[in-house]
Amino acid sequence: MNKNSESRLHSWAQLRFSIIGGLLASPPEPGELGRKLKILASRRYQHPCKDGFVTFGASTIERWYYKALNGNDPVGDMERKPRSDLGKKTALSAQMLIELGKQYCSFPHWSYRLHTDNLLALIEEKPELSKPPSYASVRRRMKERGWYKKRSPRNKTKGQYKAEEHLEQMEVRSYEASHVHGLWHLDFHKGKLRVADSNGEWHTPIALCILDDCSRLCCHIQWYYQETAEVLHHGMLQAFMKRGLPRSLMTDNGAAMIARETTNGLLGLSIKHDRTLPYSPYQNGKQESFWGQLEGRLMSMLSRVEPLTLETLNYATQAWSEMEYNRKRHQEINCSPVEKMLAGPDGARPAPEREKMVFSFTVQENRAQRKSDSTLQIKGVRFEVPSRFRHFDRLYVRYQSWNLCHAWLVDERDSTLLAKIYPQDKIKNSDGLRRTLAPLVALPEADIDTDPYPPLLRKLLADYAATGLPPAFIPMEADHE
Repeated sequence: MNKNSESRLHSWAQLRFSIIGGLLASPPEPGELGRKLKILASRRYQHPCKDGFVTFGASTIERWYYKALNGNDPVGDMERKPRSDLGKKTALSAQMLIELGKQYCSFPHWSYRLHTDNLLALIEEKPELSKPPSYASVRRRMKERGWYKKRSPRNKTKGQYKAEEHLEQMEVRSYEASHVHGLWHLDFHKGKLRVADSNGEWHTPIALCILDDCSRLCCHIQWYYQETAEVLHHGMLQAFMKRGLPRSLMTDNGAAMIARETTNGLLGLSIKHDRTLPYSPYQNGKQESFWGQLEGRLMSMLSRVEPLTLETLNYATQAWSEMEYNRKRHQEINCSPVEKMLAGPDGARPAPEREKMVFSFTVQENRAQRKSDSTLQIKGVRFEVPSRFRHFDRLYVRYQSWNLCHAWLVDERDSTLLAKIYPQDKIKNSDGLRRTLAPLVALPEADIDTDPYPPLLRKLLADYAATGLPPAFIPMEADHE
C-alpha cells in the first residue's frame, strides 16, 4: 500500500464510509436494515494500512451507519479518535531539556546520536534527571525546538509525492435512487453550435450538467470553453450552493473527474464518488436523455442567433432549464422534476460556506522547506512560509493546480488549516525590510566555568582509570640524545 499523506489521513475513514455509503445514498426500507447489515458483515474488505483482509460485525456497521446518518460530516465522524495522550511530551523532563539545551549551546556541531549518547552518560552521573530517553525522543525534541546540527546547507531536490488514484469501482445496474439528492449524475457535453469570443475566435462550447437521479432535476448547467478540473470545481460549487450536498455523485472516468482535487473535495464533503464502468453508457442514461432534449429544443431555438456568445448561451440555458425543463412533466416520474423534488423524501445536507468547499477541492502533498529563505515550491512557484513554521523539514500543503495565487499549510494528522501562504514577492523583498525572528524556544545560557570534558568523555576516562592499568602508550622523551 502506498502510504502517502492522503491515504494516511483518511484510510480508516475511507474504508468505513465506503461500507456504509450505499446505505446513506439509498436508505433501506423499514425492516430491511438488518438484512443489509448482515450482507455487509459477511463480506471481507481490504485492510487500509497493510496487505490482507478484515471483517466487521453487523453491530459495528450499524453503529457507523447511525453515526453518519445523524451527522453533517459522515467522513469526519468515521475518523479514529485521537489518543488521550496526544500532544503530551513525557519522555524528557524539563530539567533534562535544560541540560540538553546547554549541551547544544556548547556543541552545536554534534549529531543527534552524539547528543543522545552524552545525555545518557549525564543521566548516569545524575540519576535524578529522569529515565533515559530514546534516540527518537531526543531527536524529535531537538528538531521541534530548531536545534539542528550546524553544517553547510544542502540542496533539496526531492520531487512531489503523487497520491495513488482511487481505482475501486463497483458494478452498478440501471436503477433509480429512492431519495431526492441521494445520487447526482454529472457529465460534460460538446454543443453542436459554435460561439464567438471577444477576440473574434470561434469555439465549440462544452456544457457541464448535474442532474438528480430521483427527481431528474437539473441542479446546475453551464457552458464553458474547455473541460478541466477547474471548470468542474466551478460548476459543482454552484450546484452545492443552490441545492445542498448530495449523498453520492456518479461520473465517468474523464481527467477532470478523477483529478486529485475532485476526489479529495468529494471525500472532504462526505460525498460518495461512483464511476461508470468502461463501455457502459447505460449507467449514465439519464444524462444522455437530457442531452437529447437540450439539443433538440434549446439549441434548435438558438440556431439563428448570430453571433452566439457564451454569455448569451448561458443566459438562455438557465432560462430554459429553470422555466421549462424543471417545470415540465417528466414521463417516467409522472410529474415535473420540481414537484418530485418537493415531494421528497430528501436526503440532501446543507452546504457549508464557500471557503470551506474551496478548501476541500485541493491536493494535499508534503514539501521540503528550504531553510535558507523559509520557502517551499509548488508547481515551480515558491511560497513564503511563516517564520513560526521554520523549524519543520517538511510541511504539508493544500493547493489547487489551476490557482497558485495562494495555498494552505495544514496539519498532517487531520488536515486542520494552519496558515494561508502566498507566492514569494522578490521585488517587495528587495526593499531590505525584514522582521526579527523570535526564537522558537529560548536556549539556556551555558555555564562559564563548565567542565570542558563532556559527560561521555568523563565516563570513559573514569572507567579507564578504574581498571588500574597503566596508560597504553609510551610518551616520547623530552630530550633526544
